[in-house]
Amino acid sequence: MKNNKLLMIMLIMLVAITLVGAIALVVVMKFTGDEGTKEPTIDEVLEASVDIPQVTANLASNDYIRISFKIQTESKKAKEELEKRDFQVKNLIIQELSEMKAEDIQGKQGQIKLQDDLKNKINDLMQEGKIVKVYITESLLQ
Repeated sequence: MKNNKLLMIMLIMLVAITLVGAIALVVVMKFTGDEGTKEPTIDEVLEASVDIPQVTANLASNDYIRISFKIQTESKKAKEELEKRDFQVKNLIIQELSEMKAEDIQGKQGQIKLQDDLKNKINDLMQEGKIVKVYITESLLQ
C-alpha cells in the first residue's frame, strides 16, 4: 500500500514538473520571438527616409555628375536630425564625388561603394540614431 502511494506521489510530481517546464518554454518562446529582426514595411521605411535633392558635382576626371539620394534612417528621431543636417550631408556628397573619377562611379560595384562610403561618413555625423541604407534615386554622369 505504501509503495502504491509513493509511486502515485512521484507520478504527480513528474507531471507537475513537466507542466511547469512546458509553460516556461511557451512563455520564453512568446517573448523572445522574431519581432526584433522583423523587416520594416515600406511605409515605415518611407516615414524614416530623407530625400536629398539633385546634387551636381565635378569629378576628379573633369566630368560632372547630377545625382539624387534617398537616405533611410533607423527611426523618426534620426530622420529629424538628418533633415537638420542636410547641408552637411550635401557637403559630404560633394567632397566624396570630387575625389572620384567617372570610372569609379560607373557600374553596379561603383555605385554600391559610393552608397556604403556615404552611409559610413553620414553615420559619423549622426548623434540621434544611424543611417540604415543610402539609395541612389537618380544619376546622370557626363
